[in-house]
Amino acid sequence: MSPEFTEKETVWGRHSNPKSGWSRLGAGFVIVAALYYRDWRVIGLTALFLVINPVLFPEPAEEPDDWMYAVVRAEERWTNDGHRLVGLGYPQILNTLSVPIGLYGLYAAYKRKPISTVVFPLASAGLNQWCMKKIIDHYRELDSR
Repeated sequence: MSPEFTEKETVWGRHSNPKSGWSRLGAGFVIVAALYYRDWRVIGLTALFLVINPVLFPEPAEEPDDWMYAVVRAEERWTNDGHRLVGLGYPQILNTLSVPIGLYGLYAAYKRKPISTVVFPLASAGLNQWCMKKIIDHYRELDSR
């Protein structure tokens, strides 16, 4: 096994820790709130946390029955199978749409539009998780055959 592949496996393994996924999801909302309140220190610290997050947590010792574990393992399998996580096909379009919607949520936070600051980041996260559910369902169907 090449060192690059082993390193890639290790990153995915550590990234699959549910604490990694849930804290990443929460960190996105922290950045939105910090932008709304103009707390640049919190934005910087949260951005740093997001950068180191995929290797911050240990790989789970056993396969946990957790949504985020399933999400990361499905992402890993999907990309290893040559699929992209963004694109115009289904379910990637859901993830693709989540990007401009999430960016608008950041803009709304910056402009201090309270309703849009809440609605758009939630919609973005919802689209992302919907995409991940469809990818998980795809592999569950394949594996059940």
